[in-house]
Amino acid sequence: MAVKFFGQFLVEKGLVSRDSLLAAIELQEKNNLKLGEMALSMGYITPADIERAHNAQMSKDMKLGDLLVEMGILSATQLNGVIARQKETHLYIGEALVQVGAFSAADLQVHLDAFKADQARYVSNGIELPVNLPNNAIWEMTADLTYKMITRVLDLQFRTEKCAVISSIAPACMLAAMDFSGDVNARYMISVSEGMQKSIARAILSEPSVENEPVEVLEDTVMEFANVVCGNVAAKASQMGIVMEINPPETLHPPQEGLPVPNGFTALSFPIHIMDGDRMELILLIKD
Repeated sequence: MAVKFFGQFLVEKGLVSRDSLLAAIELQEKNNLKLGEMALSMGYITPADIERAHNAQMSKDMKLGDLLVEMGILSATQLNGVIARQKETHLYIGEALVQVGAFSAADLQVHLDAFKADQARYVSNGIELPVNLPNNAIWEMTADLTYKMITRVLDLQFRTEKCAVISSIAPACMLAAMDFSGDVNARYMISVSEGMQKSIARAILSEPSVENEPVEVLEDTVMEFANVVCGNVAAKASQMGIVMEINPPETLHPPQEGLPVPNGFTALSFPIHIMDGDRMELILLIKD
């Protein structure tokens, strides 16, 4: 895999052990409170407030903090205080590795420079789409909202590869697909690995484990995630003066040889690498 996280890069290069990385991640998780957790620790909100705001995020493209202010749960001054506290206490993985004794502070910058050089070819500034593609602003917004919902709804850390035009859709555990019609005609597809399917299910069902859930339930949660994203896409498009109607999601299971891109369509692939090694892919089939 070309795209890597810093910790993964260090382990693969033999610069730190896997045990040291796990210890650093555990230290990070204890130290780095999410915005809702930080606001809770500061006595500004309750767990019920966080749940209400997270539910509202399903249908509204807003950061949690801004939504908490809009809902009257936090004041703007309180939000600024929470964000400031987060910045003051945030611990990066490299710093955590120094604290657990994986390497020295002097070595950290050397390793960071090597990591940046290794990943430079894969890093892009923003979402870069092929030139001359009709309705580029719509597809850029669709990819952007997908990334936002992975963070806000699924609460997953991820890295993305550059967008690429593809001629076939690779096999996967499953695909969740939704069709757009109206001013634009396209198919939105989320391809997931088995592990990614379970991560989505845990987030959508708010369950720590989904090992005993039937496959149909796991697939339904991936379709629900696609539905949440596409609902937000349609709402955002409306604000841009573009009508995008969405059809109910459906499940697809690509064969081992993959699925060819239909004639008359351009297929864009947005590979998404999740921190724990799972992978998903956003695919847009856009009618020429």
